[in-house]
Amino acid sequence: MDLLSLLPQISGLFYTIVSFVVALSVIVAVHEYGHYIVGRWSGIHAEVFSLGFGPVLWSRHDKHGTKWQIAALPFGGYVKFLGDADAASGKDLDVIEAAAADPVQLRRTMHGAPLWARAATVAAGPVFNFVMSIAVFASLALYFGMVRTPLTIGSLVPVPGVENTLRPGDELLEVGGIVLPELGDTAGWTAFREALPVTPSLDYLVRRDGVEHSLVDTHFAPAYVSSVTPRSAAADAGVLTGDFITAVDGEPVFAFGQLVAKVAETKGAELSLEIMRDGTKLEMTLSPRHVDLPNPEGGFTSRWLIGIGGGSLIDYQTEPASIGHALSTGTEQVWTVIRSSISGLTHIISGAISTCNLSGPIGIAKASSDTASQGAASFIRFIAVLSTAIGLLNLFPIPALDGGHLVFYAYEAVVGRPPSDRAIQILMTAGIVMILSLMVFSLSNDIFC
Repeated sequence: MDLLSLLPQISGLFYTIVSFVVALSVIVAVHEYGHYIVGRWSGIHAEVFSLGFGPVLWSRHDKHGTKWQIAALPFGGYVKFLGDADAASGKDLDVIEAAAADPVQLRRTMHGAPLWARAATVAAGPVFNFVMSIAVFASLALYFGMVRTPLTIGSLVPVPGVENTLRPGDELLEVGGIVLPELGDTAGWTAFREALPVTPSLDYLVRRDGVEHSLVDTHFAPAYVSSVTPRSAAADAGVLTGDFITAVDGEPVFAFGQLVAKVAETKGAELSLEIMRDGTKLEMTLSPRHVDLPNPEGGFTSRWLIGIGGGSLIDYQTEPASIGHALSTGTEQVWTVIRSSISGLTHIISGAISTCNLSGPIGIAKASSDTASQGAASFIRFIAVLSTAIGLLNLFPIPALDGGHLVFYAYEAVVGRPPSDRAIQILMTAGIVMILSLMVFSLSNDIFC
């Protein structure tokens, strides 16, 4: 095998690493900046703000005396406050003893600051992750707008071999004799799609220039790939957003529901897909994978999936979203990620779903690459989801994480004194062992699942 034949693999690996580093660096920078700025506001001096670990590639000191640096290993970061021995916030006893004689200087250390200042500084990291995610989701809602009411056709997906009778600007009233549900009615839209006749064409009732028309056009939900799930069978096989699936195992399909049914029937057996992409016919083989999907009402459902999302024939016209609506949407999406993450972890711990649902660094890196390849919006959305997950993880009551420090501070608030240095040292060691064990476990999932 020569070097030329390895170039696609090398470039793919490079793209994966770069996208992962970019996503992680943004999230870490926001997280650590939360610690830094709230600490500064609280009167605690930050000695070092580091993006990355290891040898320092670049650094400068600001007017507050903080050293800002970029290190060679871009897989994390930290803020070192005055009085910290290291990034894990162990005490630098020499600094603390030297500052003990000067109350003003002692107040500038992390361990000499009031309890409220320490708690606020520690909690700020995860909070900033959540705030960033809300801001990203809200910005996407502002950028793309909200679907206008009544539902109005903005554009039609170009289904191969179909000449549309529907036109942009038509107001959609009924499809297949079924009145369209209200926007936001998730259950109603699910029932609507399931009730549509499985025929190559459907009757559409539209209002055009104020006059109602009955038209016949292709199926409302064609076998169109609107999204590809990262690290899925479809992604690994090379299926792309915008592809049309025209046949499965040699049998023609025209509706996405047919594809869903055929995938469910396989129970993991290999499928052969015939795909139309930009006028070119392609053939791919893949095997559906057993996936645990969260239910909106709670819990999980196990299904066989290939990892593609189905789209509608119609892209609807949008209108500008208000800032209030965008912020509400962003907050709801962050809460959905938090709720799904907690539900997933509890189901993994209880054994209700497979431990393979827990991804490690390799899986996250691959997901970063897959979403980046789908466009800027998908990658930015992925960063927001990952930021929420990392913020949540840091709030877990595990020593060495932010949540563990907050538990120590809660103990101090109740008892009136902090835990002993010996107790903290033992708990911190146990916490580090837990985190490393979790990393090894998730890494093994990436390799063997």
